Amino acid sequence: MWPTEPAKTLISIFEAAGRYAIDKTEYVGGLTIQFWRGLRAIWKVNPITGSRLRWQNTVRTMAVVGFDALPVVCLIAGATGLIMAFQGGAELRRFGALKFVINLVGVSMTRELGPLMTAIVVIGRSGSSFSAEIGTMVVTEEVDALRTMALDPIEFLLTPKYLAMMIMMPCLTVAAVASGILAGAIFIYFTLDMSLGVYLRATFDALHMRDIVSSMIKAIAFGTIIVQVGCYEGFNVSGGPEGVGRSTTSAVVKAIFLVVLADLLFTAFFYFFWQ
Repeated sequence: MWPTEPAKTLISIFEAAGRYAIDKTEYVGGLTIQFWRGLRAIWKVNPITGSRLRWQNTVRTMAVVGFDALPVVCLIAGATGLIMAFQGGAELRRFGALKFVINLVGVSMTRELGPLMTAIVVIGRSGSSFSAEIGTMVVTEEVDALRTMALDPIEFLLTPKYLAMMIMMPCLTVAAVASGILAGAIFIYFTLDMSLGVYLRATFDALHMRDIVSSMIKAIAFGTIIVQVGCYEGFNVSGGPEGVGRSTTSAVVKAIFLVVLADLLFTAFFYFFWQ
């Protein structure tokens, strides 16, 4: 007997679910392989024993990823810290605990919002550009030319970007956290008439070393995700110029999703196992 219509629908659902699971597993596997290949080649990017050209490329990428993004990161983080101070102050004022806004802003910016806001800004600025740059090279067959010259595209294109991101993401995160905390000082000054020195001492008292360490761990993990996803989408471009646009959009969407997912996993781990 031929399958009935409900049976056909059920089979098609299972088939689509299986195909989706296979595609996502293949994607994660490709990212993992690319990550290990880039990690193994990172020692070649140094000015002493490595290629001077790759080191110069790394320094240029550091300037683009870090220095050029610094004003935007500080502005967004500062606005976020000030918004959090206003929202927290509106609720804590009811209980006469307005001074705890200091703890709220300091801990939240250090643990969560500093690394996360920095990652989102860097995804929009650098993750998309990585995908577009490598995707354009794939479309114009420049990547094939590198392979013809016995140059590994991972080592030549990805590794300098990865090293630059590993250096600059923690620096940008520190700048974002500092901007958010200093923005909270504006609210505290006009509501409690507290000086900046007293505010900073209270913030340092509220923070612990685990907060700072977890922030740096997240910054490194988020930077890794941004570089790997952006470059992977670029290396797998197909379909000409339209494919470059699709890969850039896909890189931004997937990087944001993976960064938020990683932030959730890290936060749950630190909550249950590191208090």
